[in-house]
Amino acid sequence: MSHKAFNENELFWSRFWMGLRLVLNIVVWLIVMFPLLYGFSMAVKPAGELYDPTSIWFPKSPTLSNFVDVFRTAPIGTYIRNSMIVATSITILQIITSALAAFAFRFLEFKGRGILYALILSTMMIPGESVIISQFLMVSSWGWTDSLKVLIIPFMISAFNIFLCVQALQNFPYEIYEAAKVDGCPDLRFVFRILIPLIKPTLGAMAVQSFLGGWNMYMWPLLVTNQDSNRTVQIGISMLNSADSQSLVLMVAGVVLCMIPSLVIFIVGSRNMVKGLTAGAVKG
Repeated sequence: MSHKAFNENELFWSRFWMGLRLVLNIVVWLIVMFPLLYGFSMAVKPAGELYDPTSIWFPKSPTLSNFVDVFRTAPIGTYIRNSMIVATSITILQIITSALAAFAFRFLEFKGRGILYALILSTMMIPGESVIISQFLMVSSWGWTDSLKVLIIPFMISAFNIFLCVQALQNFPYEIYEAAKVDGCPDLRFVFRILIPLIKPTLGAMAVQSFLGGWNMYMWPLLVTNQDSNRTVQIGISMLNSADSQSLVLMVAGVVLCMIPSLVIFIVGSRNMVKGLTAGAVKG
């Protein structure tokens, strides 16, 4: 076999495997995205076509009126605003508390530091549902129920995010902290002016996880809120559900609307999320 024929054969198989990988990626993407695509198809489907066997996958007469009717049927705008306030507040507070806690565990020497850190990590093994009743009784005795603060304050600290920050600081040179102290830099200024900018990938991963966790909360808001002015969007969507087909397409349209912020946050922060979750995993 000549050298030219060998190169052509190698090029053929290279293109073949590349095309096969592309086809497999498209197939996997369709399988993963199928629920989202089907949900959007139902959201733009008129109620009269919901049980039409000829328009199972694609609507014959797609319409955006379902999205308009969602806001007319229930105060979805208020629910989205509340969820945005809760999720954003939880994200900011968890970033601040996690960075401060990680700084203390990494740079400060105090008695019982290892035991305290182990106790914080041990809370990750406790299911949230097992303490939800005691939490409810506690906030009820304080008169916090049916307010936005009861949706934010109990989640302002995350043991997992503290763990991520501590891991990200494992390779952080201690000499930088010593040099900052020699220059008279206070600890809080060191955290916010030096430490936080240097662990941005980890903070990006934390922000994505914290926002999605706050946005998708269901059990706790269902338990502690009763008025529409304080309900979150996950609770408000269930109010669109009833026995008729109109409410079904409205509920799906509401779900699609509620997925948009979380999808945007995930897409924007996905790169930092991967970097942040792997930070500190490999020591050089």
